[in-house]
Amino acid sequence: MTETNRPAAAPADDEPDLLRDQFKQLLRYRRLLGAGVGIGLLGGVYLGISTADTYVATADVVLRAPTDDPFNPSLAPDKAINIGSERQVALSSSTAEQAAKKLGVADKDFAALRGGLQVTNPPQTMVLRFTYTSASPKEAAKRANAMTAAYLLKRQEALDATRDKMVKGYEDQRDPVAKQLDDTARQANNLPAGTARDSALSSKTDLQSKVNTLNGNIAKLAALDMTPGRVTSPATPPAAPDGPGIPMSLALGAAVGLALGLLAAWVRLVFDPAPRSEGDVARALRAPVLGSLPRDKTGGGPLLAAGEADPRLAEEYRSVAFRLAYDSRFADRRRLLVVAPRGSSETAAAVAVNLAASFAETGKDVLLIEADLRTPVLASQLPTDAGGRPRWSQPGAAAAGSDADWPDGRQLVVDAGESGSFDLIPGERARNVPRALTSPRATRLISEADSPNSTVVVLAPPVLSYADALALVDRVDGVLVVCDPRAVHRSDLSRIRELIGGAGGTVLGAVLHTPLATEKRGGRGASKKAAAAPGAGPAPAPQPLTRQPADPGEPIAGDGGDTVALRTVRTGRR
Repeated sequence: MTETNRPAAAPADDEPDLLRDQFKQLLRYRRLLGAGVGIGLLGGVYLGISTADTYVATADVVLRAPTDDPFNPSLAPDKAINIGSERQVALSSSTAEQAAKKLGVADKDFAALRGGLQVTNPPQTMVLRFTYTSASPKEAAKRANAMTAAYLLKRQEALDATRDKMVKGYEDQRDPVAKQLDDTARQANNLPAGTARDSALSSKTDLQSKVNTLNGNIAKLAALDMTPGRVTSPATPPAAPDGPGIPMSLALGAAVGLALGLLAAWVRLVFDPAPRSEGDVARALRAPVLGSLPRDKTGGGPLLAAGEADPRLAEEYRSVAFRLAYDSRFADRRRLLVVAPRGSSETAAAVAVNLAASFAETGKDVLLIEADLRTPVLASQLPTDAGGRPRWSQPGAAAAGSDADWPDGRQLVVDAGESGSFDLIPGERARNVPRALTSPRATRLISEADSPNSTVVVLAPPVLSYADALALVDRVDGVLVVCDPRAVHRSDLSRIRELIGGAGGTVLGAVLHTPLATEKRGGRGASKKAAAAPGAGPAPAPQPLTRQPADPGEPIAGDGGDTVALRTVRTGRR
C-alpha cells in the first residue's frame, strides 16, 4: 500500500475569508462593544428625557412682492425678494421686540423668546417657516403665531415706509415744476399773439408733461398692492412632544453606540500587535495552524492527554500528529523540533510528549529528546523506566565523549498507556550548552529518525529567548511552533520564520493554546504572594512525582523496576 503525502501548505488569502476573519476579530473586543452600546443607551435615555416635554409649533408664511397687477405672469417674485435677507429680518431683534410687546414678555425673558424661534426656507419656494419650541404646546403655538404676525407687520411697515419715501421724492420734484407751470401759464395769457407767446406756450406744454409724468408715478405708487404676504398655515398646539420617545431614543442610542463600539474595536484591532486569529498566525509564519488546544479547566492540565476525562485534548493532539504525518516535508525525514516563541515552555513540553505518544500509537519507534539543557524537568517530573543501551550510542561513546556532558547515554522508557511507549532522552544541565547541542553524539542521536519506521521529536527552549533551537534546525528541518496568540506579537512570529528559514529549516505549522490557568491568576507571583501572606505556614517542599515504596522490598518508580502510566501525571512549572 502506497502512502500519499501531501504538504500542509498555508492557505491562500481570500478576501471574503479575510473580511469574515476581521469581523470575528472585532467581536473579540466585547468590552469595547459593550462600552459603546452602554454609552449609546445613556445618550438615548438623556435624549428621551430631555425631549419628553418639548413641543414644537409651526406656521408658514408666503411672501409677496408689491405689484400693481398680481396676475401679470412676467412678474418674478424671486427677483424682487431676497429670501435670505427676509429670513434674517424674521430672526432679528426688532421682530422679537414687536412680538414681545404683543405677548407681554418681560425684558428678562426676551433672550428666551428669541432662542425658541427657528426660521427656515423650504427649497424652491417663497415660504418662510416659523418653528417655535417651548415646554407648553399652547405657548409654542401662541408664540409662533405672534412671531409670524410681528414679522408681517414689520415687513408691512418697511414696504409702506419705502413707498412713502418714494412718493415724497416725486412730490418734491413735482411741486417746483408745478409752480413754474403756473407762472408760465399766467405769463403766456398776458402776452400778445406773436413769437413770445408761442415760446411761452411751448414751455408751458413741456412743464405740463413733466408734471403729468410725476403725477403718474405718484399715482402708480399709490395703486401698488403692498401686502407683505399671507399666512398659509397658522400654528396650532401640537398634540405630542417633538422628541422621538424613550423606545426610539433607546434604539437610536443602541445603534449609534454599537457603531462607536465597532469603530473603537477596529482602531484597537489595527494597533494591536498580537495575532487575534488563526489566519494572522498562518500569515505571519507562512505555515498552517495544525491545531488549537481546547481551554484547560483543570488548573494545569495533564502532561499526557490520553485517558483523561475530557477526550477533546487527546483527539486534538492526534489530529495534529495526523496532519504532520501527511506533510511530505516531515514524512521525508521524520524529525520534528517543538519550540515556543518566548517565556514558558510548559505547553510546548506537553505538545512534544503527546505528539510522541500519538506517533507511538501508530506503531512507530519514537524517540523524545529533551534538548532544553537550561531548565530540564522531564526526567524529574515523569515516571519513567530505565531502558537498555541506546541504539544511537556506540560502545564506549559515553566514556570517550569527555567534551560534553550531554547526551550521556542515558535512555528512559515512558509508558503512554493505551498509546504504547516511547523512548526519552532526558535533558541535563551542561557546562557548554552550544557545544553539547552541536556535538557528534547529539547529531547521531537526532539521526535516529533515518532508521525505518522511526520518528524523533526534539523539545528545545524558546527560540526567541535562546539560540539553542537554531543550532538544531539544520538537523531536524521541520519546526512546530507552540504559542498563545494573545501573548505573542505578529512581529515575533515573522522573526521566528525568518530565523528558522535563515538557519536552513522549515516551519511546518503552529499549535495554538490559551493562557494557562496559573498565568491568568498571576502565575508564580501569585503563588509566592500566597506563600508570603501573614499567618500562612511555610510552603510544603516539592515532592518528587515518583511513587514511594510502601516497604523496603518494593521497587521505586524510575529505577527500572516498574513503569507508571504517564497519562496521570500533571505538568510542573517551567
